[in-house]
Amino acid sequence: MKSENETKAPIGCAADGAKKLGFLNVDKPSGMTSSAVVNRIKRLTGLPCGHMGTLDPLASGVLPVGIGNATRLFEYFLNKQKEYIAEFTFGADSDTLDSTGELVRGGRIPTAEEIERVLPAFEGEIMQVPPKYSAKNVGGRRGYDLARAGVEFELEPKKVRIDEVALLGGEGDVFRFRIRCGGGTYIRSLARDIAGKLGTKAVMSGLRRTKSGYFKIEEAVPFDALTGENIEELIIPTESVLPYETIVLNGPRAEKIFCGVPVPTDYADGEYKIYRDGFFYGIAEVRNKRAKIKTKLC
Repeated sequence: MKSENETKAPIGCAADGAKKLGFLNVDKPSGMTSSAVVNRIKRLTGLPCGHMGTLDPLASGVLPVGIGNATRLFEYFLNKQKEYIAEFTFGADSDTLDSTGELVRGGRIPTAEEIERVLPAFEGEIMQVPPKYSAKNVGGRRGYDLARAGVEFELEPKKVRIDEVALLGGEGDVFRFRIRCGGGTYIRSLARDIAGKLGTKAVMSGLRRTKSGYFKIEEAVPFDALTGENIEELIIPTESVLPYETIVLNGPRAEKIFCGVPVPTDYADGEYKIYRDGFFYGIAEVRNKRAKIKTKLC
């Protein structure tokens, strides 16, 4: 006879399946799309995959890729801080706001002192107009599709958060910046706007993402180093990247919550990791002294 503390392991939470659920911290090379990275990882793992936060083809650096059901956790990373090293070339403009577009030279080159004086205006919560060459949805179509087709349209400004924008140095018309910001910030738009504040033009000519929440460039795996033989050992366990405490329920409450029934608890309001038979099951949410499963991976 089964005791009230025993639970049946759900399908998909077997040891082999659990090992394959998680994240890869990939160092994306410049010149490759984020989708191309994901497609190769799908072939290597044989599992559904998805990336968190698109990097433009020009950009390199940290691209977190969710493996298997770990993609269900993307919503918990929406407000994570990102960090970039960006290169802006002043005295140039392009239709894409970066050096991959049709470049038009023109505009003065500001001094480092002039640039530093305007940077504080771009820290905090600011309104930013996304680039037309972006994945923004416009009437059911992507902005870049409309722009390539020569369709005239305007994008509404959106609120973004920039925690820091610091000038690291420069030579000639090229200046380097460190940028720490929230999700949804367009670095290409920042180049345009900083230059506009100085009465000139600029394009993003280089970009490397060095941090995306938990994922750091120092721990990223070069894309070319991924193989069918080593990829499984490089997968980071799903629960390792979530900064939540663990909720522990025993007896009948454990049975009920895994059946979708909210149960009483003394835990404070918030989100928690929850385990079942030693395997990471998903995210539980506590509201008003009631706990329920919010997102399950098994």
